[in-house]
Amino acid sequence: MAAELTAHDLIAKHRPTLDQALEAIRTRAYWSPHPEHPKAYGENGSLDAAAGKAAFDALLGTRLDLGQPGTDDWVGGEVSPYGIELGVTYPHADVDALLPAMKAGQQAWRDAGAEIRAVVCLEILKRISGRTHEFAHAVMHTSGQAFMMAFQAGGPHAQDRGLEAVAYAYVEQVRTPDTAEWTKPQGKRDPLALTKQFTPVPRGIGLVIGCNTFPTWNGYPGLFASLATGNAVLVKPHPRAVLPLALTVQVARQVLAEAGFDPNLVALAAERPGEGIAKTLATRPEIRIIDYTGSTSFGDWLEANARQAQVYTEKAGVNSVLVESTGNYKGMLANLAFSLSLYSGQMCTTPQNLLVPRDGIRTDEGPKSFDEVVADLARSVDGLLGDDARANALLGAIVNPDVKDRLEAASGLGEVALASREISNPEFPGAVVRTPVIVRLDGARKYWDAADDEAAYLSECFGPVSFAVAVDSAADATELLRRTIREKGAMTVGAYTTDEEVERAVQEVCLEEAAQLSLNLTGGVYVNQTAAFSDFHGSGGNPAANAALTDGAFVANRFRVVEVRREA
Repeated sequence: MAAELTAHDLIAKHRPTLDQALEAIRTRAYWSPHPEHPKAYGENGSLDAAAGKAAFDALLGTRLDLGQPGTDDWVGGEVSPYGIELGVTYPHADVDALLPAMKAGQQAWRDAGAEIRAVVCLEILKRISGRTHEFAHAVMHTSGQAFMMAFQAGGPHAQDRGLEAVAYAYVEQVRTPDTAEWTKPQGKRDPLALTKQFTPVPRGIGLVIGCNTFPTWNGYPGLFASLATGNAVLVKPHPRAVLPLALTVQVARQVLAEAGFDPNLVALAAERPGEGIAKTLATRPEIRIIDYTGSTSFGDWLEANARQAQVYTEKAGVNSVLVESTGNYKGMLANLAFSLSLYSGQMCTTPQNLLVPRDGIRTDEGPKSFDEVVADLARSVDGLLGDDARANALLGAIVNPDVKDRLEAASGLGEVALASREISNPEFPGAVVRTPVIVRLDGARKYWDAADDEAAYLSECFGPVSFAVAVDSAADATELLRRTIREKGAMTVGAYTTDEEVERAVQEVCLEEAAQLSLNLTGGVYVNQTAAFSDFHGSGGNPAANAALTDGAFVANRFRVVEVRREA
């Protein structure tokens, strides 16, 4: 069958967007081609709110047949954190049949070149964008995010991250010219002359191991970075969050086929309950790239055992905010309260440890003691979440029982400054919704209970749990910050200070330990948010992650350049 999407048409349609993305990653200025507001959808073939909800509802209880080779069973079992069974079943793959079929299309995909691969990826993203409302419901009911967050983070922000990866992939591939004429003078003799051809070649099949909390936001960078650099991609979703990535694979396969390429360049690897196929897939010789988001233990296992693959991991860290002084006390409290509450703290960027001098801090409202700072923050969180409707819109639902167990156990770790409370969700009575807990701990080793406290705050407690840690001074806080990043890693660091010396010291720690720092945020930007094309998510330089989303290092080793020389 002839391609329905010609190279000429795809380049004409998407090259301007690619060029804008290239300019955005160069300038780091704000830019996004994907609208954040739900009302922006409904034209040019995109689904509006009602159509998107109807499309999602129509998926429930159905079989999502992707037309993949090697299907030997149908699997499912997702239950929404909001209490409804999705009932969608997916193809279970015989990998001995699927992986060879995926490799079969790589030669044509390789030979298409960087530009064609980029615009095909942009067409995939464009079609996903048109179904943002549908995808938002899929993300909401697999991750537990509230709808607006699922819409934005699972939709346009995820699509931005995918496009960003494509832009970086394109830059790295075209850094080397396709051909070169090489002439070396030889004095009186004829010069040596060669024609050289340079081809980016893929490593092999990329494996994307999806996460439960942000299936698209964390899945798209690796998926599109590998695809844009010529690799086939096998997507292994988290068993509780299959639907958003299965829909992504469905769109990708449709676009590839219409563009004249083998749809098996992108495939899904869903699993039976308890099957645990990630380890098996990760060590297959055909798998040459792995992208993983999840627990430190499995990330460490991948790095140690998937020796045949280039492994990119985002694992766990302990994020800290140092509070030394502030020129906007109310703004600081409001900003921190929102950061602790958003999506019930179920973000890899949510602050966990609040490092506050035990003698208090300086503010625009006068000195505030440690006790006052903690109590005022607790009141700020209570005020933010005092209205149940607003609380549901911010908190979403607890994603799995492990998070709930950690939350309930946290009150036994120290003095509770803010107790968690249960909130009902009238629309979804089965949802487990809890407000954050704040526990007071001591960060000085000289105190009798400090060893027990240290065991708590130096471990990641993923979920709506934060520790207000009393330290002896700003200098002690800075050293504790350094130790935390070095030993445990951090995806984000925040600091509040009006003291230039303290600011320099915190900045130096973050530069030396490779942690992303946000200073004195008191408005509508929060430490746990990053913007594609401008902010780096993770650094790749501390134990929390060995890669950054997205930079040149994230894409450059997904392909190699092979040279062919001929005498001119």
